[in-house]
Amino acid sequence: LIFRLLFFRMSTESQICQRPECNNVAKLKCPTCIKLNLKPSYFCCQNCFKEDWENHKQIHKLATMNQTSKTLYPEYSYTGKLRAYAQGVPRFVPLSIARPEYVNVMGGISYEERDAKNRGIRILSDEEIEGLRLACRLGREVLNEAAAAIDVGVTTDEIDRIVHEACIERDCYPSPLGYLGFPRSCCTSVNEVICHGIPDLRPLEDGDIVNVDVTVYHRGFHGDLNETFFVGNVDDDSKKLVRVAYESLVEAIKIGM
Repeated sequence: LIFRLLFFRMSTESQICQRPECNNVAKLKCPTCIKLNLKPSYFCCQNCFKEDWENHKQIHKLATMNQTSKTLYPEYSYTGKLRAYAQGVPRFVPLSIARPEYVNVMGGISYEERDAKNRGIRILSDEEIEGLRLACRLGREVLNEAAAAIDVGVTTDEIDRIVHEACIERDCYPSPLGYLGFPRSCCTSVNEVICHGIPDLRPLEDGDIVNVDVTVYHRGFHGDLNETFFVGNVDDDSKKLVRVAYESLVEAIKIGM
């Protein structure tokens, strides 16, 4: 086992230890991440660094790979201009935040969801409705954070990071993370990707359209919403596509439909 023992002490605001099983305040950061120009990874002590090394070193491996080859599957017969890129570093949720039941199930299968499909629609109590409203409102706040970051040159992985951190700030679990094995905290679908695209290291380009799908889990309820955004100067056909889709949604959810 080979790993770096040297850490650099930070003098700014403290972070939480990156080892998933630890929630201690961390004031040390990995020098290899700094060398590779990655976002700093914080640990509370050398022991936590050692314990997490097998997982953490994958971040360095991925970063090195991305420096030599950004796109994946170059020989694949794509139907459009979009290409698959490598994913960013793994992200973790503090243990203090409540998780959906499927997070701890092999394969990320939600048996609660399966059971619900076999029953009639349950009528929520007034208290439950307020809990659902809160989850949806928090989801809207998270999506607004993502929307503010969308611009030419921004990667969908960066959008995923913003969503992930915004969820944690609101004591929410990002529902997509771990659901049926999904590896990220939101879905980002660019151009010809229909839905549930996986955030990656491809920078958004002028003229792209990108749908960001956010779901947060808060106090037993999921708040799920999505929105499609224009990146830079978008052509008229793309604008029409988004406008007609929105008008169709508004028509479909009118009272009495």
